Amino acid sequence: MNGTFRELRDAAEFVVDAQGRRKAVLLDYAVWKKLMYQIEDMEDSAEIEASRTSGEETVPWEEAKAELRAKGINV
Repeated sequence: MNGTFRELRDAAEFVVDAQGRRKAVLLDYAVWKKLMYQIEDMEDSAEIEASRTSGEETVPWEEAKAELRAKGINV
């Protein structure tokens, strides 16, 4: 993923009120998408780490896909 959080933050534009207080943030759609991807990656990493430390048995993805497909779920 391209763009650090600092670069994405610096791309933000602010809507201010009459007193100059920031009221809203505007992001270019491409910047917003990059930010969402980075957040999703962080969430995925946290879930993976939680799974690794939980002690629960894991199933390889290929096995899980086969089981889902056997149940008629398209993955």
